Amino acid sequence: METIIDNEAVVKKDFSEDLSPYLVTKCPVTLTNLIIGGKWKPVIIHNVSRGIIRFGEMQRAMPGVSKKMLTQELRDLERNGILNRKIFAQIPPRVEYSLTALGQATLPILYSMAMWGLEYAKQLGVENWATETPKST
Repeated sequence: METIIDNEAVVKKDFSEDLSPYLVTKCPVTLTNLIIGGKWKPVIIHNVSRGIIRFGEMQRAMPGVSKKMLTQELRDLERNGILNRKIFAQIPPRVEYSLTALGQATLPILYSMAMWGLEYAKQLGVENWATETPKST
């Protein structure tokens, strides 16, 4: 098996359209939300934080996400330097995703979100809701 594409730590500089809200506001919260926010991106990062994962495994771990949406979110995270994507030259093609160093740096944010979510769940009276929380580092 030979790797034909490996974009580790490559952050493409064609941000202008995707990051235009940040460029207007210069707000770091807006920038963070654009890069790792939304319905699926935090869940994707959490799933990849467990180790190298393939597309099909990711889709099975995320009930409700369409193939099109998952593909779009993975591409956004890759383009913004959060995920590394490796394509192996074999039949059928195999693609693996892992976190870049920049992606690893998002884990404390996800951990804080998970802790807040658990506290909020307690306020709602939902106990033992989550089976696991993201790593804090």
